[in-house]
Amino acid sequence: MDYNHQQIEQRWQDAWREKQAYLTTIDNAKQKFYILNMFPYPSGAGLHVGHPLGYIASDIYARYQRQQGKNVLNPMGYDAYGLPAEQYAIQTGQHPAITTEQNIKRYRSQLDRIGFSFDWSREVRTCDPKYYHWTQWAFIKMMESYYDTEAKSAKPISELIAHLEQNGTTGLHAAESEELRFTADEWNAMTEKEKQQTLMNWRLAYLGETMVNWCAGLGTVLANDEVVDGVSVRGGYPVVQKKMRQWCLRVSAYAQRLLDGLDTIDWSESLKETQRNWIGRSEGAEVVFHVKNNDTTFTIFTTRADTMFGVTFMVLAPESDYVKQVTLEENRQAVENYIEATKKKTERDRISDRTMTGVFTGSYAIHPLTGQEIPIWVSDYVLAGYGTGAIMAVPAHDSRDYAFAKQFSLPIIPLIEGADVSEQSYDAKEGIVMNSPAEGQTSKLVLNGLTVKEAIAKTKKFVEDEGLGRVKVNYRLRDAIFSRQRYWGEPFPIYYKDGMPYAIPTHCLPLELPDIETYQPTETGEPPLGHAKCWAWDTQKEQVVDKSLIDNATVYPLELNTMPGFAGSSAYYLRYMDPQNDNALVGKEADDYWQQVDLYVGGSEHATGHLIYSRYWNKFLHDIGVSCKEEPFKKLINQGMIQGRSNFVYRVNDEQHDVPVFVSLHLKDQYNTTPIHVDVNIVSNDILDIDAFRNWRPEYQNAKFILEDDKYVCGWAIEKMSKSMFNVVNPDMIVEKYGADTLRLYEMFLGPVEQSKPWDTNGIDGCHRFLKKFWALFYDTRSGEFLPDNSEPTKEQLKSVHSLVKKVTGDIERFSYNTAISAFMICVNELSQSHCHNKELLKMIVVTLAPFAPHICEELWHALGEETFVIDAQWPKYNEAFLAEDSMQLTISFNGKARYQKEFPIDADNATIQESTLADERSKKYIDGKQIIKVIIVPKKIVNIVFKP
Repeated sequence: MDYNHQQIEQRWQDAWREKQAYLTTIDNAKQKFYILNMFPYPSGAGLHVGHPLGYIASDIYARYQRQQGKNVLNPMGYDAYGLPAEQYAIQTGQHPAITTEQNIKRYRSQLDRIGFSFDWSREVRTCDPKYYHWTQWAFIKMMESYYDTEAKSAKPISELIAHLEQNGTTGLHAAESEELRFTADEWNAMTEKEKQQTLMNWRLAYLGETMVNWCAGLGTVLANDEVVDGVSVRGGYPVVQKKMRQWCLRVSAYAQRLLDGLDTIDWSESLKETQRNWIGRSEGAEVVFHVKNNDTTFTIFTTRADTMFGVTFMVLAPESDYVKQVTLEENRQAVENYIEATKKKTERDRISDRTMTGVFTGSYAIHPLTGQEIPIWVSDYVLAGYGTGAIMAVPAHDSRDYAFAKQFSLPIIPLIEGADVSEQSYDAKEGIVMNSPAEGQTSKLVLNGLTVKEAIAKTKKFVEDEGLGRVKVNYRLRDAIFSRQRYWGEPFPIYYKDGMPYAIPTHCLPLELPDIETYQPTETGEPPLGHAKCWAWDTQKEQVVDKSLIDNATVYPLELNTMPGFAGSSAYYLRYMDPQNDNALVGKEADDYWQQVDLYVGGSEHATGHLIYSRYWNKFLHDIGVSCKEEPFKKLINQGMIQGRSNFVYRVNDEQHDVPVFVSLHLKDQYNTTPIHVDVNIVSNDILDIDAFRNWRPEYQNAKFILEDDKYVCGWAIEKMSKSMFNVVNPDMIVEKYGADTLRLYEMFLGPVEQSKPWDTNGIDGCHRFLKKFWALFYDTRSGEFLPDNSEPTKEQLKSVHSLVKKVTGDIERFSYNTAISAFMICVNELSQSHCHNKELLKMIVVTLAPFAPHICEELWHALGEETFVIDAQWPKYNEAFLAEDSMQLTISFNGKARYQKEFPIDADNATIQESTLADERSKKYIDGKQIIKVIIVPKKIVNIVFKP
């Protein structure tokens, strides 16, 4: 009986679905294991073969853990909000919900065909009101909380209000946007609106003025990773920096906890380091500088307080509010022109660009230690969001300051003995300090002769003692901008009274996204929700009402922005634990049982944004008693990318031909040709299906093909998998031709899970042949006879199978799936050659292969007489006794030249080895009467017989 993958896979996918094989419930008798994939955005293009890579890797591990007896949670859902669906709606007028539903159906169909063990009863979609109910709820909780820096935890904003009523800001320990200081009397004298405005300084979800990437073409703010070279990734529209009033999340309050948490989780060091750099902790001093002939003072942050005597200029970020305050009238036009030009650059562009530009404000700062006048410049290499948006420039000891000083001929004062700054800055953080105060300066602080470390400590103490500033820890991590001027996103549960935001009652959630007729901004520039007619909140009726009623005393306008994409993906792992709960994001029983994700699998592109925001979100939920664990993801694996393998045909550049001429690969050097990408799906083992090519490109219906050996051989190259290069491989085609089990094996066989590797359809035949060879251990493909029996296995067969189980067990634990598949191939070859039919040994292989190729193993498992699903079979245990060697093979050499191999008992002593070797007929041929001088035996390696020539 032949291996018919189509019938087998359809049969068992139907059976798994009918019997709910992957349904998961709480089982306190079993140890839990929670495995999770970063859920996909369902694009209209569907899956290509690169997308399932991580899903297959995690599915193998999930099946393995279940066979180890654990209760495995392996859910899947969809990150269903996003700009692509909205842009499509703008172009076609079709509601994004319709296209999203269509795309989800296609994704589900493709995923099902690959045979994943997902518990689909737990599916979540971020666009489902039942799901974003809890995103809105969490946002309200953040808005109603502040961060207590002493307790290192979120606390209710009501506690902060009570403190202000009794003590004002005295003794208040709270993360804040800016330092506000007032008395209890001053607080109590404020109006309701003034109090609400003031509380924004501490709320964890707050409205604030912030610089954003504004894309007028898309009508929305974009995240940094949605902008490349000053234009939007989606559509290529210009993007500028713009200050806007936006909802923000005070992620920065959790910066230290986000750092500390990295020491408690099993992530790669490179990923942890990426997060540490993103958070960017630095210890230093804030120092106040006064502006000459101006009441303005500004504060700078420096990690190198010892370098203050090397300051030769100051630099302000173009967005800094200080710029307007210090720019002299005669310099204003030049400064404004510079600021306008800077708006066209993203922060990422500014960080990476090494070209130094800037403009002088005309003003000078007074050096707090020496009283000297320091020129104040504006430059885009300083960012407003880090520190205070103002720096003291020390060009001798900072490369970017040095480049700026060289560009504008500003002084450079070295402060470390032996520092040569003639060609570049001296960035070393060790050495002996000199030039403090520098020539022409006077100061009560002298650092000469101290080490850098000593000088930093002394300067920081001096700054605090003299009231010039304070010692402070700073973080690069910025608060998350949480507003998007889009339609297709979670609505904010916020209405505005007297211009101030208030949350709708949580018992009224979810606030559902209304239908609108057009998805573009309004004529007055409002976000698309401005088109909604029924989009106002009646506080008395506690419901959404028509906007025409807003003038009524109890009716107020609702927020027009929507939440960003990461809103729905920041706590979805918790919702999977308890997706049907209408009373809580996750119930206590479910949270206490599942606790956190044991293994998270996804792409490295989420190393910062998503993972930072999820960790922040979870820590907040932990603070308010929702999540029992601070960290959401215990272990994380980043799968690599599958790159495309493009194919080319070569068109001859010759106008003499009446029709287009294409020449095969190995003949192309004889002609002047142009390579043309060809659809890889009409190429097999680099051989072009010429008829399919003619149908694909009708303009070449009459083309002539110059062949080699009656075939047209295509060229190839490794490129990014994309539609424009015609190298996108649809997994449906692979599943149809070779089967899902072959696809699963091949994607894992391509190389280590974490590494990127090229897709090459040419190699998939090998995995398919392996499965047919495996099948042939069970069935005679000619007679259909079922072969397994109770015959006694040989030592070699026992060793082969038990070695396999040991190898695969270790490889799965290390996610070394490619080497495990190699081990399967070797074992099946050995058993085929020895005609192994022992039922128990074959059963062990079926169970061990089942995580990789579940369909064929399910078929064979039941053919062996089993009635349960193979995923519930116990993982086999290997017996070390069967792995023990009972013989050894030594190389026999003569005068150092290896001649043949000889096998000996494992316990043979040297005398026995020597006697047996000399008696061997093969040895006699080489000795042939020669005088033996000595016999050298290297244990378990060689026997060298030395004789006179």
